[in-house]
Amino acid sequence: MPTNDCSWTGGDALMKAYHNEEWGKPLHDDNALFELLNLEGFQAGLSWKIVLHKRENFRKAFDGFDANIIQHYSEDKVNELMQDASIVRNQAKIRATIGNAKAFLAIQKEFGSFDSYIWRFTDHKTIINSIHSMEDLVSKTTISDQMSKDLLKRGFKFVGSTICYSFMQACGMVDDHFNGCSCKTTTH
Repeated sequence: MPTNDCSWTGGDALMKAYHNEEWGKPLHDDNALFELLNLEGFQAGLSWKIVLHKRENFRKAFDGFDANIIQHYSEDKVNELMQDASIVRNQAKIRATIGNAKAFLAIQKEFGSFDSYIWRFTDHKTIINSIHSMEDLVSKTTISDQMSKDLLKRGFKFVGSTICYSFMQACGMVDDHFNGCSCKTTTH
């Protein structure tokens, strides 16, 4: 019998809405993929719940995650972001987002879109895993290792294998919804 959601959502309304409306659904919009990859990086050492509750603030602070704007951020902008208590104020992660914008734009130029580049790691298909409980979830895979290595080679930061796997789950490259969850993909 399908459940409404996976057990990791807890009682938080925003987490439940994120689970039901976004997590694990195939995402192909370049700007949204860029945002998600950077937010996953900001999550490092924190919880997704913290980042999710600050997501709208991040969008305002980072110009809607427009890589064309972010690539030109100055020291003054970095200092401004470091003073913004509505986001995660981590200088290394802020600077990484600027560098990631430049790397992202280079990938778009090379591959035509970031979507074409990133989804090639799963042959442009969603990997559907059988998940019965939290114990079945993994934090990284061979594919996320490969993605991380390639992104790092291209100049991205805060894209270790665990962050890449979390990104893959979030953008629907991997479906790790629990078996029986109403959001579980039933076909490739």
